[in-house]
This record gives sequence, structure tokens and C-alpha cells, in this order.
Amino acid sequence: MKILVINCGSSSLKYQLIDMANEDVMASGLVERIGIEGSKLTHKKDGEKFVTETEMKDHRVALKLVLDELLNKEHGAISDLKEINAVGHRVVHGGEKFNDSVVVDDKVLQEIKECFALAPLHNPANLMGIEAIQGLMPDVPNVVVFDTAFHQTMPEENYLYALPYEYYEKYKVRRYGFHGTSHNFVSKRAADMLGKKREDLRIITCHLGNGSSMAAVDHGKVIDTSMGLTPLEGVCMGTRCGDMDPAIVTFIMEKEGLSPKEMDNVMNKKSGVLALSGISSDFRDIEAEVGKNKRAEIALNQFANRVRKYIGAYATQMGGVDVIVFTAGVGENSIEMREQILSKLEFMGVKVDKEKNNVRGKEAIISTDDSKIIAMAIPTNEELMIARDTKRLTENK
Repeated sequence: MKILVINCGSSSLKYQLIDMANEDVMASGLVERIGIEGSKLTHKKDGEKFVTETEMKDHRVALKLVLDELLNKEHGAISDLKEINAVGHRVVHGGEKFNDSVVVDDKVLQEIKECFALAPLHNPANLMGIEAIQGLMPDVPNVVVFDTAFHQTMPEENYLYALPYEYYEKYKVRRYGFHGTSHNFVSKRAADMLGKKREDLRIITCHLGNGSSMAAVDHGKVIDTSMGLTPLEGVCMGTRCGDMDPAIVTFIMEKEGLSPKEMDNVMNKKSGVLALSGISSDFRDIEAEVGKNKRAEIALNQFANRVRKYIGAYATQMGGVDVIVFTAGVGENSIEMREQILSKLEFMGVKVDKEKNNVRGKEAIISTDDSKIIAMAIPTNEELMIARDTKRLTENK
């Protein structure tokens, strides 16, 4: 069974064609600047890159070019589109309607539209990708995998905000959480690596990158997560402020004469470790300045402190913790940040093995053999998770 995985942004899209017989990636690629001058498609096959620069006015044109690349006689991966059995799509927000992935029908499309207000930058683009594929491959089933779905097991006391209840009833203002596909994948993979069932473990997953979120996965179910109504809440991130006194918002708006949109831009695009360090939103650039720039150290220290704060909070909610998993750009690759976070958790029973922790982008247990809590680094694979869900929902239809 061959599955095409699509992840559409407003002006870009990523894709992978996966052979589910062995879960191998047959081809992958990135389309940039859709609807903008300088559109480009970079197709990858067997380690080689093939670049096409041409005008792409919309997602349908872009996806048509993707399909053409997959069919290309020289560097394609298939000889006929009929070889693609199903298409899996990432959709950021499923609201309260979806606690699992789902096969696309007219009702699902309408419900994705109804979540536009909750994810105005993402859901419309995700929907464009689905509709474009439906037009180009009308007989192939489509599956949507929601970033929010894995977190829908949270209890009310953790997803409701202490605001007038009418705002929840009228506007569905609540905690949703994001990166759910990643948290789902790495928590399951951690259990598999340990030869155990996820339902028997208390796992804290740390998706740490330019966007960061954490989740408490208690015996297979998420009971809490750090991102909220939007991906702005939680630990400080590359350019997002994370948790802060909400009164700061109106204070700065009044002092600076900012509109709601302008303030939103400050919190999402101009804050985080970029603002703290004054250097970059890239943790590698900031780490390179340690010892030379005090603000770089402040930024990294605050990030580590916030992550530890959530680990402690989630451990108390679950009555302990068995496994801590690090994933995403920083979590998978920053040896120093993993050690910095875990070094102050020895009182909980975590012991870092420096030799085992000396790894980037690979699966590894990074704690000592006698550590009471197992610490792990696991590269996330959201595309594979999407493909697996797509196979599960379509292979017998």
C-alpha cells in the first residue's frame, strides 16, 4: 500500500510518498512560495535533489506538479497515479469534534471550515490541499490527521480556563494543545523501545523546537499539555513568548498604542528566545554565544527552567513519571539542552549518562542504567504517523 502524505501551509507544502509494506519513504519534497513570485519545487529521491522553478498560482497547480514529479520517468517513484492508494493530510485544528483521524467526506470538510476561527493561518491552507487533491485524484480516499486530536482525552479541569463559562459555551475557548501527532508518535515509540505497553507507563513528552510543547501521557492518554487555545501558550519558544501575566497584553497595547493584530504579532513573531537573547530564534546560534553573551545564557536558562517546570507539574499530576522523551529540533539534537534540563531533576530519580546523551538525531536512552526515570531522545516522524493512520482507516475499504 502506497500513501501520499501532504502538509499544506499558506504558501508552501511538504510531501512524502511512503510504501507501507516496509514504511520506506519512496520520495519526498517541498514546494515554496505558492502564489508568490519565485515559486520552487524541490523533489528528493534516493538522496538526490531535483529543483523545478516555475509559477504556481495556487495549491492545485503546486500539487499537480508534485504528482508530475512522482510520475517522472527519470526521478519519479511510481509509473501510474493508481499506485497511490490513499492520501493523508495534516490539519492543525479539529476543535472538540475530532478525537481521532477521519476519512474525508463533505461533513468533515465543513467541520474543518468551522475551525477556521481557531486556526486562521493553518486550517484554510490545510483545506486547500485536501480540495486540490480531490480535484486531481477524485477516486482516491483522503484522511485528515488533526494536531489537536491526541489531546482530546484531557479532563475538563485541565482544558477549561478560569474565565466566564459562557466564553467556552459560545466560542469554545479552551485548551486544545498542538503537536499531537508528534506526541502520539514518540510516546508510542518510547514504549515500543522499552518493550512495554504505553498503557502501562507515565510518559512526559517534550517536543522542543522553534515551536515547543509538552504533554503528560498517563497510561496512554493525554491528561495535560502546555499549548492552549493557540500554540502561543506554554514554554517560551523561538519567537513566541509562552506563559506570562495576561495583563501585560493590555498594558503594552496601551503604552505602545498597538492594535490587537499588532500585539498578536509581537507575542508570536518578536518574542521568545529571539527577544531574550537579542541574537536569533535558532537555538544553535544562541548556544554558540554562551560564555560571550549574557543574554544568550539568560534565554537558554529560561527555556530550560520552563521545561523543568512543566516536567515537575506533570509528574505531580500523574503521581510520578516513568519516562521523559525529548523530540523535535532542539529535543533531538541539543545534547547540552537535554543535559541542562535533566541535571536539576536528579532529586526525582533522573540520572543522565553523558556518553549515552552524546547523540543527535537518533533514538537513544540517555539515562544511566540505574536511573529511576528513563530519559530518551527519539526523532519524531509525524509523516509516518499520518501514513499509519491513513492506512488504518482505508486499507479495508
